[in-house]
Amino acid sequence: MMIRRREEIFLVVLCLAALAATASFAANVTYDHKAVVIDGKRRVLVSGSIHYPRSTPEMWPDLIQKSKDGGLDVIETYVFWNAHEPVRNQYNFEGRYDLVKFVKLVAEAGLYAHLRIGPYVCAEWNYGGFPLWLHFIPGIELRTDNDPFKAEMKRFTAKIVDMMKQEKLYASQGGPIILSQIENEYGNIDSAYGPAAKTYIKWAATMALSLDTGVPWVMCQQADAPDPIINTCNGFYCDNFTPNSDKKPKMWTENWSGWFLPFGGPAPYRPAEDLAFAVARFFQRGGTFQNYYMYHGGTNFGRTTGGPFIATSYDYDAPLDEYGLIRQPKWGHLKDLHKAIKLCEAALVATDPTVTSLGSNLEATVYKTGSGVCAAFLANTGTQSDATVNFNGNSYRLPAWSVSILPDCKNVAFNTAKINSVTVVPSFMRQSLKVAADSSDAIGSAWSYINEPVGITKDDAFTKVGLLEQINTTADKSDYLWYSLSTDIKSDSPFLEDGSQTVLHVQSLGHALHAFINGKFAGGGKGSSSNAKVTVDIPVTLVPGKNTIDLLSLTVGLQNYGAFYDKTGAGITGPVQLKGLKNGTTVDLSSQQWTYQIGLKGEESGLPSGSSSQWISQSTLPKNQHLIWYKTTFDAPAGNAPVAIDFTGTGKGEAWVNGQSIGRYWPTYVSQNGGCTDSCNYRGAYSSNKCLKNCGKPSQSLYHVPRSWLKSSGNLLVLFEEAGGDPTQIAFAAKQTGSLCSHVSESHPLPVDMWSSDQTSGKKSGPVLSLECPIPNQVISSIKFASFGTPRGGCGSFSHSRCSSTKALSVIQKACIGSKSCNIGVSIDTFGDPCRGVTKSLAVEASCT
Repeated sequence: MMIRRREEIFLVVLCLAALAATASFAANVTYDHKAVVIDGKRRVLVSGSIHYPRSTPEMWPDLIQKSKDGGLDVIETYVFWNAHEPVRNQYNFEGRYDLVKFVKLVAEAGLYAHLRIGPYVCAEWNYGGFPLWLHFIPGIELRTDNDPFKAEMKRFTAKIVDMMKQEKLYASQGGPIILSQIENEYGNIDSAYGPAAKTYIKWAATMALSLDTGVPWVMCQQADAPDPIINTCNGFYCDNFTPNSDKKPKMWTENWSGWFLPFGGPAPYRPAEDLAFAVARFFQRGGTFQNYYMYHGGTNFGRTTGGPFIATSYDYDAPLDEYGLIRQPKWGHLKDLHKAIKLCEAALVATDPTVTSLGSNLEATVYKTGSGVCAAFLANTGTQSDATVNFNGNSYRLPAWSVSILPDCKNVAFNTAKINSVTVVPSFMRQSLKVAADSSDAIGSAWSYINEPVGITKDDAFTKVGLLEQINTTADKSDYLWYSLSTDIKSDSPFLEDGSQTVLHVQSLGHALHAFINGKFAGGGKGSSSNAKVTVDIPVTLVPGKNTIDLLSLTVGLQNYGAFYDKTGAGITGPVQLKGLKNGTTVDLSSQQWTYQIGLKGEESGLPSGSSSQWISQSTLPKNQHLIWYKTTFDAPAGNAPVAIDFTGTGKGEAWVNGQSIGRYWPTYVSQNGGCTDSCNYRGAYSSNKCLKNCGKPSQSLYHVPRSWLKSSGNLLVLFEEAGGDPTQIAFAAKQTGSLCSHVSESHPLPVDMWSSDQTSGKKSGPVLSLECPIPNQVISSIKFASFGTPRGGCGSFSHSRCSSTKALSVIQKACIGSKSCNIGVSIDTFGDPCRGVTKSLAVEASCT
């Protein structure tokens, strides 16, 4: 008995110790007018968005670590309701949807988390993150003061909060979550909902607070967010934002690091100089929490894209690219910015600033404490001219549209327009898919196929008089809905007269359609991200007697934004008419009895898994054919470089690797010809259509295949090709480093790592050009270009001018070749002076192997 008693006492002591340990790590998170306050200390926090379903669990640790290495303090993510509860009361928190695992990995990296529960998320995600079954609840109205909706929203929000609490993931329990968000950008559209919008927002705030997370809640873009909810800013710039209370900190929940890509659009990008300018201006003007949306964008796997017409890639021109690789110079430039901001943290959180005009579009902002701690920001918000300003008795050169950061109010640690970071130009190494590691045969010889039947073939087809809206009919169980009609054409019909020029006129709410007459493809049409509707006039040839009209309507992601966006329809709502262009005859078929089929026969048969016995293998593979399934097996490319499949040569469809959908592919949707530039002027306000590339080319031809989805051999690839193409043309593309470049002038500040408040040491040291191979175990193997003087161009297109040191190439080769990294002082002491009286720069392009 005594032994048993001792064991019991020992267990109690252990439990108490565990509780004490937990309690000791618990953090008290509050806020005041300056900042988020953690354990009584105001914090300047830099955050970045990573959406866990847009990458894989195998990628998460690396993404989080690279974020930390880039200077982030916080990882921000939405919570995706329709991914977690695809069927009411049936939950999925596995694989890419393992939210708990993701948050725990953030904690293991020593970072904080901001959980944006929403549960409306927008995010260019299908239906804005809402599960479609909400739409069918009787009497429901989404995102307003509606009892059925509020009951569902509260139930799901409470479930997520309870899940986090059970795992002790809130900071108040010792976990990483320091902030949570309820609703999302409702203030942008709440006027459309009338007075009910105000009562809804008050309810949402009260509901969130009642869940007792122990950390603050925020609402973004919600000027009337009730106390104590913090209202925050989203946008390309938020320096002019002011919270709705002088008791709340100035927070920026979405700084758009780029923009999303639609099918049919060019690729947007945002210059690193402008992004850094926006961040520096925000902190200069009193901000203390800033989040990049996105820091890693990732991939819209499966049918998760919203829009409609959002592409499968969600790269977003983020500091970490779609594949998880560091995007330079953006990542490095921001890393330097974050270091400079953190050098100012003590001053930023201690006092309010003094702002002084230094001239037109020129401004000095000083944070100075009674104890002498001082930090200053010098800004030139003009878009045309550089300027020289005098501040505190010293002269400073400010490029247009830039901010200089002086952590000691004296020495410049960073200027947003002067990039010290390396530029990396990536390349894709293409190779044909191979049947086996020891085979030299291209994969085309090993394809098999199954024809998807045209029209109605499934047992669950049904008939209705008139044309049905698609989303209400399919409940988004499939992209596809067949509309089928048989109509008799009499032998004396004007549609059969010679030269009648009969057309089939179809109007659809979107997003695309294919028309078949008597089983043969007749034509089709597609909408766009700016107008999803489709109107087509398709020439058709009819026969006497029975004619079958089969219309395949398809969606490309459901609407995710706007007032009442959930009521945006799709599909063929008419009219559908036969028109004789010569004789003026019109027959409206809209109100006839149509037969409907939800989805494809191949979907019902499980063809994406490749396991059917119906696959046909023969020497001649059908190509350029509508509605066909293809299958093959392949070996994974050697190495560990990120992998994509280049779908050039195919039309439109969806692809699966080992049963996992890598998303919709559509390489035939080509972007506009005009409006692109390879070198976008960062000066001046950015917008989503300011800096574009890839004009006149497919919006997306490369589709990410996560390495963790691949085996070394025997991988299964299945395609559903709806528009016609040649699958044997597809190839692997492994993402690699092409060129490594840097361009640093004599006027650049020291690298922020070398910054010192000591003026003398600052003057002894000059600017430094640094190169570093981005992949482990690589070294700099060659110098493609080196010039000290006034070199022209950019990475991949540098050229010499008359002013160019003859020593540059040999100096760089000696310092760098054979090393993983090298640092070279940008100085006439190193290279001589090829042209006196001119500010010179050093430009280098190198290769790593």
